[in-house]
Amino acid sequence: MTFDIDWQRLLEHLHDGVYFTDLERRITYWNPSAEQITGYQAAEVIGSRCSDNILVHVDMEGVSLCLGRCPMAAAMADGQHRAAEVFLKHKSGHRVPVSVRVSPLLNSRGQIIGGVELFSDISSQHVLRRRMQELEELALVDSLTGLSSRNHLEAELEARIEESHRYRIPFGVLFLDVDHFKAFNDRYGHDVGDQALKVVAATFRACARPFDLFGRWGGEEFIGIIRHIDAPGLRAMAERIRRLVEGSMISLPGELERVTVSVGATLFREGDDLVHLVRRADQLMYRSKQAGRNCVSCDF
Repeated sequence: MTFDIDWQRLLEHLHDGVYFTDLERRITYWNPSAEQITGYQAAEVIGSRCSDNILVHVDMEGVSLCLGRCPMAAAMADGQHRAAEVFLKHKSGHRVPVSVRVSPLLNSRGQIIGGVELFSDISSQHVLRRRMQELEELALVDSLTGLSSRNHLEAELEARIEESHRYRIPFGVLFLDVDHFKAFNDRYGHDVGDQALKVVAATFRACARPFDLFGRWGGEEFIGIIRHIDAPGLRAMAERIRRLVEGSMISLPGELERVTVSVGATLFREGDDLVHLVRRADQLMYRSKQAGRNCVSCDF
């Protein structure tokens, strides 16, 4: 079965922008959708070269593609198809995010005689992805400390509990509370209190292994989820964090103020759920408060 297809008509009614080039990357065809997406009319670009940098393609990091890393040139050089998401410059000056697909253009003998690029405006998708990323960051990251939010901590705790049930991977929980934080705030003000929380958070980040997670549970309370750990290891980590926080200082006019934390440390046990696990770590932290603060309490 054969089809008599009017390719010119088909290309002119595509929603995607399409343009052809010869081996010199000189533009030989520019369809109406390309005009609409870029703002350039066919008469303005046909006969020009891609290397004239008309559309000023840049990748998602802002690196120029037209003058050195052109997908069209690469496709014509090796005969391979290319696909990418890039930004082009609209005639009016603003950037337009586009999805591009580039292929070599072959003659009837299979020889490469040029290239073809299809590109589609993904502005709405790009905006949606950015919004989703922003929402994800808002949900997963505590805005003050940059550590994980409570929502993220709860999700990770559930994941670690499930992981322990399935694969017997041990993990522990640290519950950490900044000592005398209310008095600190009352004496120096909330801005300095926030500075203290940031210093403590930075210490947690410095102590964490790549597969550990620290986050802000609420107020001046923090939780650490420590994977692949046994009782001696968890105790040693808790003591190390406590000492490092104790060695941190808040710089105030004319003085340095020390910050300390009280810590509760417990290992996940068979039968624990999130509520019981966190409550036990919290109770151990209060045991440290009662013991004079700036210490670690464990239940093993």
